[in-house]
Amino acid sequence: MEVANWYSVSKAMHLIGMVSWMAGLFYLVRLMVYHAEARVLPDPQREILTRQYNLMEWKVYKIILKPAVVITWVFGVLMLILQPIWLQQAWMYGKLVFVLLLTGYTYYCKVHIRHLESNTSAFTHVHYRVMNEVPTIILVSAVFLAVFRTRINWWYLLGGVGAFTLLIIGAVRRVARKA
Repeated sequence: MEVANWYSVSKAMHLIGMVSWMAGLFYLVRLMVYHAEARVLPDPQREILTRQYNLMEWKVYKIILKPAVVITWVFGVLMLILQPIWLQQAWMYGKLVFVLLLTGYTYYCKVHIRHLESNTSAFTHVHYRVMNEVPTIILVSAVFLAVFRTRINWWYLLGGVGAFTLLIIGAVRRVARKA
């Protein structure tokens, strides 16, 4: 197979992995919101719901997130091997920082599953609502870097992501007041 074909396959698999990763994160943290809300319900409802949410959280983590992270990283690294020139461009280092942040965030979610499972989480559903927006901010940043590459204006990116983050914070606050 030609290098161009390997690259196209790698890019397609990288995008499939990334979409699956994001979907898994959005679903997982939404489950954590519901799990945290269920913790304040009376028994037996609390016991039934928290057990079910924890089961679902672990399944999402193990069946969707872990494979998606591996697929994204493996094919992303393969693309870098096939296009090593990208490692000489600043946008790629910015994107790699965001991918590392997202990887750390995914592990952070695993820690929260354990806390929810053992009923030692000190966080409310509001905290998990905020957590649910973190991957969106990282996604927007990484996609803009990947699309604009060397044409990126770092100040516009920073300003746009900052404004987007403020909008999200405002929306989360409104929802939290209603809850």
